[in-house]
Amino acid sequence: MHNTSLQYDQATAICRELFINKMKDYGSAWRILRLPSLTDQIFIKAQRIRGLQENAVQKIAEGQESEFIGIINYSIMALIQLDLGVVEQPDLDVKVATEKYDEHLGVTKTLMENKNHDYGEAWREMRISSLTDLILQKLLRVKQIEDNKGKTLVSEGIDANYQDMVNYAVFALILMNQVKQEC
Repeated sequence: MHNTSLQYDQATAICRELFINKMKDYGSAWRILRLPSLTDQIFIKAQRIRGLQENAVQKIAEGQESEFIGIINYSIMALIQLDLGVVEQPDLDVKVATEKYDEHLGVTKTLMENKNHDYGEAWREMRISSLTDLILQKLLRVKQIEDNKGKTLVSEGIDANYQDMVNYAVFALILMNQVKQEC
């Protein structure tokens, strides 16, 4: 039996630690980023992962894991931006930013647990490349919603798409860790 909740917490703890350390280094400079800029940052990371999965030659030493971590952190930053709005100057200290991070991660984890219950952990049988493609699909949806000024007729909003990207990226990290442990 898999302990998805524990594995989720272990994967996101690495992401959270990196977020906090970058907050200590750079402050909340990311708070000036508009949602399309954050979406584009996530898109760049997802495209790089896809390139790593398809190309035989890699010219930069960083692998997929760091890019999935980036997708998680940028998606949570986007959720914070949706919640608080964009500002002209950095305005969050490490403590408040971490509280907001934890709040959005908690809501996103609850969504994962609910979907995981209904779907029966189907993601465990998926390929990491499929999770990458799903993230890219979500990004294209977000870009379309952004182009539509946030309006949807029958679809979930931008926040649900960012949450799904976090969860797909966490699933990828869990699967990659399992492969490492099996070797």
